[in-house]
Parts: sequence; structure tokens; C-alpha cells
Amino acid sequence: MSELRFDVVDVFTDRPFAGNPLAVVHGAAEAGLTGAQMQAIAAEFGLSETTFTLPPTQPGADYRVRIFTPAVELPFAGHPSVGTAWVLARDGVIGAGDVVQECGAGLLPVRVDAAGATVSGGHPAPGPSAAADELAAAVGLTEADLDERVRAGSATAGVPYVVLPVRADAVARAVCDHAAVTALTAGMTGLVVVSVGELPVRHVHLRMFAPGSGVVEDPATGSAAVALAVFLVDRGVLSGDGTSAFTIDQGAEIGRPSRLDVTVEAKDGRAVSTTVGGGVAAVSSGVLTALP
Repeated sequence: MSELRFDVVDVFTDRPFAGNPLAVVHGAAEAGLTGAQMQAIAAEFGLSETTFTLPPTQPGADYRVRIFTPAVELPFAGHPSVGTAWVLARDGVIGAGDVVQECGAGLLPVRVDAAGATVSGGHPAPGPSAAADELAAAVGLTEADLDERVRAGSATAGVPYVVLPVRADAVARAVCDHAAVTALTAGMTGLVVVSVGELPVRHVHLRMFAPGSGVVEDPATGSAAVALAVFLVDRGVLSGDGTSAFTIDQGAEIGRPSRLDVTVEAKDGRAVSTTVGGGVAAVSSGVLTALP
């Protein structure tokens, strides 16, 4: 069989053994891997996401990536995009600076340097409102824990999330009921439980639960970060015109502290573009010696 080399990196951190782990598998095209084989390999790694690097198929793209959780393929995800770009630049497959990633969500600009990368989110759009009381109960919280300033709802910037704003002390107390969260986030990627802190927003604390996608809790979720930015513009928490920036703390509750840097540009009350970025740290590399 063709050799399948892989790297494991930690994303949205400046040091190993923090942030969100990612497996990057090289040589999928040469090995003729099917989607089913990629899914099985992702399940074997058991990380929140595994990516497979491929030659681009669209004009203007520098590389192509397919992204898998242990259970499903995703059209876009932030930490896999950041980590994959960094690995490819480190290995000289792509140059540092501005590049274009091809993925299921289309062609997305990425800026990569020696420390990490910043990726643009997909098409931004607010979604429907959500039942805050039911969502709170699904993570072991009550109506008293809700942030009365910001109504629960949903949004996307590549993949959709349900967003539940809560008080600052409630984020750490959230406990995911797998069945309830899966039912309440049907058609979505997962549930973001977030404290936006004092206004204007500069720093937020969130947790992301996605048991329906095979990820009970994610240490750092770039696609949720950009979806949250779209949501906050829609709710009037971030400016409806111009560029806003904020940082996210995530993952401390599961021993993987992470930091994500987010921007959103808005016009006439709607988000028009987003970015999420952070650091990447190498952890390990190796070779797959068997295929599913």
C-alpha cells in the first residue's frame, strides 16, 4: 500500500498538550482512499477532527482538505483548517502568507505563519431562535443561569450552531445530557454555551457540545467561534457596521486550555465576513501501517 504519513498537532495554543488536537493525514490521493476509509481512520484516531490533504480541484486553490469527526464529515471546521495550513506551510507544501484552502464549504482564504494561522469563515447567516429553557435543562442549568441580555438562537459561518448565552458562572457548571443535546441540535453541528462577559464584548468564555457529531465536548472550536460572531452581530451585541474583534477562552474544563482570536466585519446590521486564528504546536508524527 502507499505510505500514509500523519502529523498530530495541537491547535489554538502556543504549547503542546493544550488546545485542540488534530491529526493531519498525507497521501490520501496517492493511496486512493475512499470517503469511507477516511471516516474509519478518523474514528481510529478518535480526535475531534482528522484531516486528509489532497491536491486542489478548483482554480485558485492551493490545496484541498477533507475534514472528519469520528462520526461524520464536515464541510468546514476552524481548528482543522488552521492546523492543516500550518503543517503544510511548515513542510513546504504551501508557502507562508496568504493561501486558499479548498474544502466542502468552498474556497476559503487562509493566512499562515510560523506560529499559527488565521482562516476565513464560510458564508455568514443568522439562524432561527431557540428554546433557551430547554437548552439550559439539557446542560444541567436553569432559567436563572440565562443571560437575559442576549436571546438564544443559532447562526452559521460555514457550519451551523445553536447558541445559548448564560451568566459567567454558569459556563463551568454546564453538564451535557447527550440525548437531550443531540435532539435539540438536530440539523446543527452542536451547542455553544457562552458567557459574553461585560459589554462591549472583548473576551468570551464558551464550551461546545456536539454528541450528535461524535464529539461530546470540544476543546477549541473555530467554526463555532465564527458562528458566534455572526450571532452576536445579529443580536446587536457586536456592532452592525465595521470590524469587531474579540478573544475566546475554551477547553479549560476538560484540561485543554485554548485561545481563539476572532474578527467579524458587518454592514447594515449583518455579518459579511469572519476570521478565526490562533497558534499551532507540533506533538507527534508517524506512518499508518494498515488501511481499513
